Amino acid sequence: MNTTLLQHLDRNAEPVIPSPCFVLEEAKLRRNLELIDSVQRTAGVTIILALKGFSMYSAFPLVREYLSGATASSLNEIKLVNEYMGVQAHTYIPAYQDASFDEVVSRSSHLTFNSWSQWERFKDRVAGKPVSCGIRVNPQYSEVATDMYNPCVPGSRLGANRDQLPDQLPEGLEGIHFHTLCENDSFTLERTLEALESRFDTLLHQAKWVNFGGGHLMTREGYDTQHLIKLLTAFRQKYNVDIILEPGSAIAWQTGVLTSTVLDVFNSQGIDVAILDTSFAAHMPDTLEMPYKPKIIGSYHEPVAGKPTYRLGGMTCLAGDFMGDYSFDKPLEVGDKVVFDDMIHYTMVKTTTFNGVNLPAIGVWKEDESFQLIKTFGYESFKDKL
Repeated sequence: MNTTLLQHLDRNAEPVIPSPCFVLEEAKLRRNLELIDSVQRTAGVTIILALKGFSMYSAFPLVREYLSGATASSLNEIKLVNEYMGVQAHTYIPAYQDASFDEVVSRSSHLTFNSWSQWERFKDRVAGKPVSCGIRVNPQYSEVATDMYNPCVPGSRLGANRDQLPDQLPEGLEGIHFHTLCENDSFTLERTLEALESRFDTLLHQAKWVNFGGGHLMTREGYDTQHLIKLLTAFRQKYNVDIILEPGSAIAWQTGVLTSTVLDVFNSQGIDVAILDTSFAAHMPDTLEMPYKPKIIGSYHEPVAGKPTYRLGGMTCLAGDFMGDYSFDKPLEVGDKVVFDDMIHYTMVKTTTFNGVNLPAIGVWKEDESFQLIKTFGYESFKDKL
């Protein structure tokens, strides 16, 4: 996190950053994009933005300096790509709907079908259209530990198994798409490619493009980008295909924070509790779904004997809306700032207004070390969903 932003939050200087607020650090986003761009240029592949991981469209002009496109999984995401990235979308939707299908096609450059039955159902409606179609396949191999995020569990609804596909790609179907990674490294990708090739080698040789999906966390410290480049280059040359990657987390990895403020502090049956003006359930749902324990700037991630230790609670009435336990160098008091690190990817796109709580504001810490408030939310945002 930028030291200047930390100092700004500590002294609550003007302009005041709202609480709660997602704050994107522009310089860190550019840093990630520069690394990703170097990978795509060196490997001769195309890397695009996955909106399911980062849909903050006010930052799309910066993204567009480095990435040529974006992938979408709904008509609303497609429209955001068209309007704010200025390009047609790479589209994958698990099941297309009759009423919206023609508009989806007209707004897309690439269209991936989730199953052979979907292809059979809609193939006549894409015939002759300027869109490149592909099919998602299931390599039946994934190293994702949490079943909720594993697309290769038995009975998975995501992607066709090899025995469901013919030996020859039909006319009009020219791409293969797989997505089995989740914040993994290049060595996981290497093992995944072995499983993919063992099942789909014949079809890969017929394809014009292969979409490697997301989960390539190349901006994480320690990720071996040279190994990734080697894998991508070898695969591209072996099958003579265009390669597309669409990382979700990697774009906005460690590029910003969620600010919050302590509203109350009390003891509950021997446990010190601090209630915040944000919510784990409504504003950080992945912390409960994954689950994972988010990092808090200036705290100890695990309890430290002898230091003030708190179970942090959200402001909804859900009993499980809490996260424990963190230690601090000094006791928390009402009004203190609690700043959650690395809260821009995925977290922002999953927020809800459960219990009528306001969504966090959205802002940008600019490269010139000024703060720009992008938007705030209130009653209308809650009401318009209902």
